[in-house]
Amino acid sequence: MFKHILIPTDGSELSKKAIRTGIDLAKFHGARVTGVHAVPDYHLMIAYEGAFDPITEERIEKEARLRAESYLDYIKQAATEAGVICETVCETNDHPYDAIIKAAESGGCDLIVLHSHGRKGIAAALLGSETRKVLFYAKIPVMVVR
Repeated sequence: MFKHILIPTDGSELSKKAIRTGIDLAKFHGARVTGVHAVPDYHLMIAYEGAFDPITEERIEKEARLRAESYLDYIKQAATEAGVICETVCETNDHPYDAIIKAAESGGCDLIVLHSHGRKGIAAALLGSETRKVLFYAKIPVMVVR
């Protein structure tokens, strides 16, 4: 049924649970997976705050890329252990939901498997929900792992 599953990660334990679920689903369907992580655009953030320091910006970006690499390596390793074909993508985008949707569209994915932090009430309203935004804007099926 599914041929290409997109699995976003933020490195959290909840994300790891969704990764394992997505990979199990991919193995069951003989599908491949793409892991994605969104790194904020620090250049714009620093310019907006008015404190442009190229050395600080470079260090922050390097640390973010290293973190992203470790998050995506977790997906690669889990997929390899399960015998599932996997590729990974690191996107620069201040809005993770947008990076997720664009990665799904450009990769020709037919399912997105992601986690939900399960915030309720005022916390959900104030903090927003990347998962909720993916559910709202995605044009393909989305599976939410709680």
